[in-house]
Amino acid sequence: MKILEADYILTCNDNFDIIRDGAICFDENIIEVGTQDTLEKKYPQAEVTKAPKNTLIMPGLINPHVHLEFSSNRTLLKYGSFIPWLDSVIQKRDDIVGDSTMECMTKELNAMLFCGTTSLGAISSFGGELEACAKASQRVVFFNEVLGSRPDTVDVMFGDFRSRLHQSFDCASNRFFPAISIHAPYSTHPILAKNALSIAKKERLNVSTHFMESPAERAWLDSGTGEFAQFFNNFLPNARPLSSAMEYLELFDGISTLFTHCTQATPEELNKIINEGSYITHCPVSNRLLGVGKLDIETLMQKDVAFTLGTDGLSSNISLSLWDEMRFALMIHDKSSLEEISKNLIKASTCNAAKALNLACGKIEKGLCADMIALTLPQHVEDEKQIPIQLILHTKKTHWTIIDGEIKC
Repeated sequence: MKILEADYILTCNDNFDIIRDGAICFDENIIEVGTQDTLEKKYPQAEVTKAPKNTLIMPGLINPHVHLEFSSNRTLLKYGSFIPWLDSVIQKRDDIVGDSTMECMTKELNAMLFCGTTSLGAISSFGGELEACAKASQRVVFFNEVLGSRPDTVDVMFGDFRSRLHQSFDCASNRFFPAISIHAPYSTHPILAKNALSIAKKERLNVSTHFMESPAERAWLDSGTGEFAQFFNNFLPNARPLSSAMEYLELFDGISTLFTHCTQATPEELNKIINEGSYITHCPVSNRLLGVGKLDIETLMQKDVAFTLGTDGLSSNISLSLWDEMRFALMIHDKSSLEEISKNLIKASTCNAAKALNLACGKIEKGLCADMIALTLPQHVEDEKQIPIQLILHTKKTHWTIIDGEIKC
């Protein structure tokens, strides 16, 4: 049993409570949260560790959407617009994936750990990330992805998906959770999606999908026109959309799902996602680099809709740090007060993401996993409402990253 003490405890609980001169008693799980004097008296046998001056303890960060298979990329892909980027991915994919070795992916996982990411949702198209993710220090929800739009390849693609899913089940543990991803409405045949979602329902697996990421996707699903028309014509002449956007959403009825991007989703589509109890994952840096627009998180905040924050992969980002992602989001979303948006960005990266991924963490709360990070600010912060802003502005790495009560870095 241990007690960790700090100037501030940011609980990320329902009230977003901040405890001054706070303490956490824990082993693998959090036993109690309170003031330093109270917990020291209540647990006299506990080993007490005092964090440095101006340190805050909060839940570990949770990145619900990251592609590790492109971890070697730095300057090989074309940014600015979605279809040219996608063309460059297809052209350079073998080189980038080939260079994204286990050592390369492990390096990025460790970098995320030093930034305070204690859990992540890894989107895996080919299964190459499996070993690195299974051996990672973090909790990993491993989303085996299914995609393929040609009717004549449905059986083959589903067989490959099933094989990868079974391999991930062999790695299942208290920190590694097999899950399912349906790539996108423009790229996944409805039969493939239905078959995969049937497994998700039966096995009660987490589900993720990309949805309405670009204007090209919007035009294609609405009318079979736009840049995707030419793109698909290069592979499959006379191609037509596989479904409408709403028909695609209906495939996920009754399944709590993480819908990623949604920059081009209509209010009706967003309402359906929300009413189904699903989540929207915002990836602002990726959206900017691919020129696909900006998710209106201010409206989501006004409606009290919980969203999550993801980095996507290094195919459309320069960092997998959620602090970098939060800083960028803080600057581009200027319709809300700094205090309000900072608080919501931190919630998106902790308690909201934990709920979306069905993980027993994301808050400093009795009974949850002792996944915590200690962050040392440059100076004392007098106004507690300013703490989320200052954390986002100044944090680059943690003083400690703790998972299951053990210091990992």
